[in-house]
Amino acid sequence: MGYCTVADVRELIKEDMFNSILGDKYIDENDAEAVAKKEADITLLIENAIIDADAEINGYLSKRYSPPLTEPPAVLKKFSKDIAAYNLVSRKGVDEDNPEKTYLTRYNSAIKYLIMVAEGKIDIGTKEDTGAASAVEGFQFRSNRRLFSRESMRGW
Repeated sequence: MGYCTVADVRELIKEDMFNSILGDKYIDENDAEAVAKKEADITLLIENAIIDADAEINGYLSKRYSPPLTEPPAVLKKFSKDIAAYNLVSRKGVDEDNPEKTYLTRYNSAIKYLIMVAEGKIDIGTKEDTGAASAVEGFQFRSNRRLFSRESMRGW
């Protein structure tokens, strides 16, 4: 299960962007078979981009968590969408002076956040957090069994 869905990513990217990502393979938009093939190719591209995005996210999370998370916070869904969209757009290249720079900016923001999570500077707020379990579950203290007590030392 991914952190986001095909529909989530699809709404981030405009239809004409998919035309430039796919190239000139689908020129005849009136042919129903060609349109169906184009939609299938777009869905496959998005699914692969999501798999890559989630693998990248899990790489950062593995420093403190056991990915994939069973109950991921909403922020991971957002970053998965942003990284997957960037993965798709970067197939044709991202120009710094183009409107596509937004995808690069979102991608860089996601990576900065994930780096801070990996470094332990940010807690994503799950019980699976190994670094901040005391903050989520309360304070715990463990020690060995007591060797000397008032009862065992009575009479000395």
